[in-house]
Amino acid sequence: MDKNAKILVVCGGFSTEREVSLRSGQAIYQALLRKGYSQTTLFDLKRDNMHEILVQDPDIVFLGLHGKGGEDGCIQGMLELAEIPYTGPGVACSAVCMNKILTKRILSNAGIPTAPFFVWKKRSGDTLSAIKQELLRHLQVPLVLKSPCQGSSIGVFLIKKEEDIEPALEEVFKLGRLLLAERFLDGVELTLPILGNEEITELPVIEITSEREFYDYEAKYTVGLYHHIIPARIDKQTASEVLRIGKETYKLLGCCGLSRIDFIVDKELGPMVVEVNTLPGMTDTSLFPDAAKYVGISYEDLVERILINGMEVAEDARE
Repeated sequence: MDKNAKILVVCGGFSTEREVSLRSGQAIYQALLRKGYSQTTLFDLKRDNMHEILVQDPDIVFLGLHGKGGEDGCIQGMLELAEIPYTGPGVACSAVCMNKILTKRILSNAGIPTAPFFVWKKRSGDTLSAIKQELLRHLQVPLVLKSPCQGSSIGVFLIKKEEDIEPALEEVFKLGRLLLAERFLDGVELTLPILGNEEITELPVIEITSEREFYDYEAKYTVGLYHHIIPARIDKQTASEVLRIGKETYKLLGCCGLSRIDFIVDKELGPMVVEVNTLPGMTDTSLFPDAAKYVGISYEDLVERILINGMEVAEDARE
């Protein structure tokens, strides 16, 4: 990779994960400078300045965005039209993986294990009571309610009592018209970080524990409220299954560059895919850098590998 390449680290954005993205972007920016990429610029994306990306005409954009507008294929599409290379998966993969409903439908159709689920699109005239009754026809409490196009566990509610359903529904619908309800999975929470394009490298499986009821936004980004256990405390057969399912999921959804596959190993159902993160967090508390560090890949080397993967995808597309 040419150390004189013009690299634009794009972060911030206007999703609910803006603050996390700013932290990721700053860390990526500093790592590239330490690696000798002196033509690296940090860019805080806002609604009124996205055209400046095209004006700057970088050799490659390093995407440090999370959530809507950054992780859902939107900015990837803009960069594709401008023929500017970028890091991480492409338009289709990003759009599908950001939408948890589409992800689950594709996984289910392919026979990849994921929790039983129910989907509802709120229409005018729908009452929370009626939605609750329809939901309970398909799933039993305990269950999980989600706004399907958010990240960092924003808009996710663990429901243990039926009377808690309607207040949670109200909160979910503040974020959009779509509801994803899933069977509650009772077991160990894991994540599998994967690097690469055609040839992929699986980083160590991480077990995640939280001091809160579940691994929510606050737990993810507050030191002391989360624990990343590497290697995960699972038996060899379970570890083998997680790796097999994770690699199959990565390939099926068209991931490239990097992605992180989240699992819960349910006590009855075994390893179940929860979701796929196509631009996983790169902060100092994030899972992906932790897994890389465990196998001797420094943060700076990890960032450079992601950069090179992005450039390789662009070069392959030109051939």
